[in-house]
Amino acid sequence: MTRIKLCGLSRRCDIEAANALLPDYIGFVFAKKSRRYVAPETAKALREKLNPAIRAVGVFVREAPEFVAGLLNDGVIDLAQLHGGEDEAYIARLRALTDRPIIQAFRIEAPADLDRARASKADTILLDNGAGGTGSAFDWSLLRGFDRPYFLAGGLGPGNVAEAIAALRPFAVDVSSGIETDGCKDIEKMKAFVAAARAADGKGE
Repeated sequence: MTRIKLCGLSRRCDIEAANALLPDYIGFVFAKKSRRYVAPETAKALREKLNPAIRAVGVFVREAPEFVAGLLNDGVIDLAQLHGGEDEAYIARLRALTDRPIIQAFRIEAPADLDRARASKADTILLDNGAGGTGSAFDWSLLRGFDRPYFLAGGLGPGNVAEAIAALRPFAVDVSSGIETDGCKDIEKMKAFVAAARAADGKGE
């Protein structure tokens, strides 16, 4: 079954919506330049309201490994998602500080980008169109024959997530802007996305 990640949650009502929908993952964005940024203390308070069955992912852009590991080891997040082109030395340093899983994001524009993703030492990889949260998809045809499990991100929404799952069978689908209205998470779009993804896997009602 394809896992579901709802990313960029920042308000208590977002968490309440997630608790009702029970995706596999939610995401907190710790990149300060993002409009979805949440401070660590906010993320901690939100995490305390999150259903324990849902895993929390922290999204980082070239953040100090010690800071990332601290949030992981303190239980604010369960996984770290690296979105800033961090190298293998960074991953090795992070692994020395924590045993929690690491997701490494890759911007996919050409087959060579998939070669780099395939070789990543991270536990899981995420394939995206750009820096994240852009709302645009990349050329999915590049993924034909790609043999490593991955999170698919970039341009997904209620209207195309079923198509993506049927065509690519990714490990997980990751959505942020596709479940927003006027820059805020939209409960109806969240419901529609989760329902479409589960129906595509034959898990819908």
